[in-house]
Amino acid sequence: MVDVFSEVDEQLRAERLRSFMQRAVPAFIAALVLTVLAVAGVQGWQMYKSSQSAKASQAYQAASDTAAQGDQAKAFQQFDDLAKHAGPYQALALMQQGGIRVGQDKPAEAAALFDQAAAASKSPMISDMATLKSVYVTMDTAPLATVEAKLTPLTAAGRPYRVQAREALAMARLGGGQTAKAKADLVAIANQLDTPDSARQRAQAIIALIDSGTAGDIKKLADEAKTAAPLPLPNQPGPQAPQGAPIQVQPETAQ
Repeated sequence: MVDVFSEVDEQLRAERLRSFMQRAVPAFIAALVLTVLAVAGVQGWQMYKSSQSAKASQAYQAASDTAAQGDQAKAFQQFDDLAKHAGPYQALALMQQGGIRVGQDKPAEAAALFDQAAAASKSPMISDMATLKSVYVTMDTAPLATVEAKLTPLTAAGRPYRVQAREALAMARLGGGQTAKAKADLVAIANQLDTPDSARQRAQAIIALIDSGTAGDIKKLADEAKTAAPLPLPNQPGPQAPQGAPIQVQPETAQ
């Protein structure tokens, strides 16, 4: 009798094992197939992005070469083709277009392109530079409130162009008759440890002129500050681009 029970129990275990294997093996195979497909999909997507980035890099360089050769109209169109597509070159292309419009003495169009570039980039190194350029070309005509709204966030600690932004803010406030606020900005510039010597010297000179009331000389120094050490237009892909050397847009460092 014991042998009979043992045999039945063995048969039940064998049946349960067969049932388990019938369910588990297909599930295992399906999971394996899905894993292989997922890996292949990721690799394919990476190859696609790399290919697209390489094409964009070549197109950006071609447009830069065209601009360097003096054909601004053709270069503008080449950059426009890049600017229509989201990606690491979109903001850079828009900034190049803005630079072309500056050279053509079209500040309103240039400012609009710089603003688009600022909105298109998540990197403060690019977006803050674009915002500064937008302010520079419209500072004499834009309302002070608009200039302040653009520049104030750029003066926060850790922003890459905070010294330049605060200096531009001081110049705008001087032009708008807010001398006390402008002086406070200039004092902050003069006291910042990372302020370049050139900017510190300008700030100290303007503070002295404010204290002496020499308004004409203040206007002259303010105009000089807007053109001193201008921010460069990018000629190479930005740091977030997967191809090419990083753009040389580092802010001035203290001497």
